Amino acid sequence: MNIDLKKIGTEKRNLRTIHIDQMSTEEMVRAMNEEDKIVAYAVEAVLPQIAKTVDAIVKTFEAGGRMIYLGAGTSGRIGLIDAVECQPTFSVSPDMVQCIMAGGMKAMVKAVEGAEDNKVMAVEDLKAINLSNLDIVIGIAASGRTPYVIGGIEYAKKLGCLTSCIVTSVNSELASLVSYPIEAITGAEPLTGSTRMKSGTAQKMICNMLSTASMIKMGKVYENLMIDVQATNEKLVKRAQSILEEALQISNEEATLLLQKYHTVKKALFSQLSGIQDEITIDQFLNAAGGNIHKALKEAGK
Repeated sequence: MNIDLKKIGTEKRNLRTIHIDQMSTEEMVRAMNEEDKIVAYAVEAVLPQIAKTVDAIVKTFEAGGRMIYLGAGTSGRIGLIDAVECQPTFSVSPDMVQCIMAGGMKAMVKAVEGAEDNKVMAVEDLKAINLSNLDIVIGIAASGRTPYVIGGIEYAKKLGCLTSCIVTSVNSELASLVSYPIEAITGAEPLTGSTRMKSGTAQKMICNMLSTASMIKMGKVYENLMIDVQATNEKLVKRAQSILEEALQISNEEATLLLQKYHTVKKALFSQLSGIQDEITIDQFLNAAGGNIHKALKEAGK
C-alpha cells in the first residue's frame, strides 16, 4: 500500500507547536494541554455516530454476539485496555468484549515488525476466535488506512458481521468500508505523527463510551452504580458495600450482611427493592429480564 502521509491529518505538522523543543517546561505542557482541549470537541461532534454504534453493539449482545475491537500499535493497545476492563467492571465473560491486536499479546509491550501491514494475519486472527455473523467488529486506526485493520474488516463484512470503526482522519478507507463509522477529527498532533497523543485520547474516550453505554443498556448499572462489579479484592468488596449503602440508604453493617446473604450486589439490591427474599425466585426474575434490574422489578410488580 502506497501511503501519502501528507494527506493524513494526524501526520501533518502542527503550526502551534512547531517550536515546542525551545519552550520552557511549563510552556511545553501548556501547549499540549491546549491541544488536548481540541479532543473533547472532536468527540462531541461525532456523538450521533457513537450513539448509533452503541445501539448496534446492544443489538449484537442481545442476539448472543460479541464486540470485537481490532487494531494495531497504539490503537490496538487502547482497544485492549477497554476490553479487559469490562470483565471486572460488569461481570461479563472475557469473550463478550475482546480486542484482537496485530502481532498478538506480545505486541502490547513491544512492536511486532510488519504485523500492522499484514491483511492475511488479521483474517487468521479472527478465524482463531471463530468470528461469526453474530459479532460486531470495530476497527481502530488513527489514519483509517492500517492494512491489518482493513483486512479484518473486509473479512468480517464477508461473514455478514456488523462493522464499525474509530478513526481520527478524514476521508479514510476504513470509514468508507464500515456500517457505523466514527470519525473524530483531532487534527495535527503536538509531535508530528505521534498518534498516541490527541488521536489516542479521542480513541480512549470513544471506547469508554461504547463499552460503558452498551453495558448500561444491558442492565449492568442501576442509577449510576456498578451493580455487577466483581468483588474480587478488598477494595472491590468495599465498593460493593458502598454501592448498596448508596442505593438503599442503609448502614455499612446492613450492606455487609446483605452481601454475605446474596453474594452479589445485584441480587441483594433486587431483594430489597422488590421485597422478595427467596434467592431462587430472585434468580428467576433476574434471568427472565436478562439481568436488567429495572425490567425484573417491573415483572415483579414494583
